[in-house]
Amino acid sequence: MTATEETGVSTGGPNLVSTGQTEPSEWQKKIAGEWVSNPSLFDAEGVWQAYENVARASEFSDGQTRYWMKTELEGAGRLRNRFELGANFDFGVIDSDENRVYTGPDFYGTGQPYGLFVDAHYYSPGWQVDLRTWNHVLPDMETQVYSSVLHDGWTVCGVFNGVYKKYEDATAPDVQAQIADWKARERQLGPKPHVLPTKQRGTFSGVFEVYDVDQTKRGDMKVTVQHDPLSLTRTRQSITWEGALERSYTIERTRMSANTVYEGPDAWGNARSYGRALFNSIHFGRDDVWKLKGREFLLDETNTLAVTWELFRGDSLTHVAYGVLDWEPSA
Repeated sequence: MTATEETGVSTGGPNLVSTGQTEPSEWQKKIAGEWVSNPSLFDAEGVWQAYENVARASEFSDGQTRYWMKTELEGAGRLRNRFELGANFDFGVIDSDENRVYTGPDFYGTGQPYGLFVDAHYYSPGWQVDLRTWNHVLPDMETQVYSSVLHDGWTVCGVFNGVYKKYEDATAPDVQAQIADWKARERQLGPKPHVLPTKQRGTFSGVFEVYDVDQTKRGDMKVTVQHDPLSLTRTRQSITWEGALERSYTIERTRMSANTVYEGPDAWGNARSYGRALFNSIHFGRDDVWKLKGREFLLDETNTLAVTWELFRGDSLTHVAYGVLDWEPSA
């Protein structure tokens, strides 16, 4: 037992737990390597606050998993004092494809992997904040879409989000140049708001993976979104799911600063954007018990969307679905 485990006081090192595993979990294999980015920090209203310069890795060795993060904030927003830690994060993880358990001392909680996506909920003693983190590894296996929604109790106090790149040897000179270019890209794109095409009709389409609540893959579904702007702030979207899940519905969405509202005719709800990431809560029709909570993340200037949905029957999670939607403007 470590000094930290005996006293509950952090001595700077991770609380490692030996699981006796000879091989890492499938999720651990997917995230092996060093991930770097320059994500942005937003306040609860969606106002940009700072950049966070980050390198992080989850490393499995001899049945133990250690997660480290080197972070440095840059900016003058009002949240900087709270999230300037003055040290690097270093904590233990019980590696599993069912529940990844964060054993401290810098984070305590769990994460549940669903293929290329993990939904993690944990607490940071250093930041004194509760975090809900979504990490979606894209099909190239080198790009990760990241968001951490930060809470004081049930109240949102801030959001980190950005897109990470993975590098096997981040110390190589040519790789250092690639990292610098990637971080410059994220600095440019990070503060940009989530605004879909406002004068151009078109279609978002792609294939989503669908997982049941027990984390087994149910199958794939094709998602098509017919996008028809009605004004500079209002759009009608007709959305179709085909495959593992089937549904068709139409919504009218109105953007009001960082907020979006969905006002029927088939679903109602609202959303708030933090830079490129829009977090929504949508309730289906009048006699329908289903709803979804999701994230739409604009990846770049091409309007490509990385989308994650958690689907609920009543308040019970039933499915997790995610994928990439490519934009095709109408002629």
